[in-house]
Amino acid sequence: MKAIWKGGISFGLVNIPIRLYSGATTHNIDLDMIRKKDQCKIQYVRVCKKDGKEVPWDEIAKGYKKEDGDYVVLDKSDFAKAMPEKTQTIDIFEFVLEDEIPSQYLEKPYIVEPAKEAKKTYALLREALKKSGKVGLAKFVLRNTEHLGILKVEDDAILLIQIRFDQDLRDPKEAKIPDDVKISKKELDMAMTIIDQLTEKFEPEKYKDTYKEELEKMILKKAKAKGKPAKKEETEEKPKAKKGASDDLLEQLKASLEAIKN
Repeated sequence: MKAIWKGGISFGLVNIPIRLYSGATTHNIDLDMIRKKDQCKIQYVRVCKKDGKEVPWDEIAKGYKKEDGDYVVLDKSDFAKAMPEKTQTIDIFEFVLEDEIPSQYLEKPYIVEPAKEAKKTYALLREALKKSGKVGLAKFVLRNTEHLGILKVEDDAILLIQIRFDQDLRDPKEAKIPDDVKISKKELDMAMTIIDQLTEKFEPEKYKDTYKEELEKMILKKAKAKGKPAKKEETEEKPKAKKGASDDLLEQLKASLEAIKN
């Protein structure tokens, strides 16, 4: 793994030199945009909407559009003035119970690795977090942007979980959430039975992202078949769901239970 950040954790008057690694990875397949008829690769260019001419990078600036249609042009020095002070420290400013942080705030995990000379202070913070049952709430600057995060222990490692600022979350009340729907006891009991029968211990290693694997198989299949006449794949027609009594919520719950049993 390649470290994406080097600095230290500020814990009171203690500073723990660390390296930060991304705690997650993506499994995307690189695909190019091409013209369908001749497989010509598509190139994107920066074109002025006014005269249709391509604009070189050194002539491009960022601007904020005012109400009158004019722009306030911003240069590098403007962004530097507004940018949070660059720091190489993850500053723990308070400790909280992890259960007090709603799941919608959690955003991105990082792995915290101590420098060779900081093994003892790293272990001290790890054991203190374990014993307290709390997480350290911290601020840090990554890629010129200030972030909020929590430092927590997972097995023997300290993880930094980037969390969202409250101002970045949208209020669920903006959506049309039903609050006046009547549910019968029988319907609720059957729904609870379904939940009970489908309840398992969470084992994340059981769940795999199969999309990339299936897409790779399809790409290999099409590559081998290149030049051969395409065959129409026979697809089994799925029986259409019968309408009527099964549309009733109670009937759907009963059908769900039967499907689980079978």
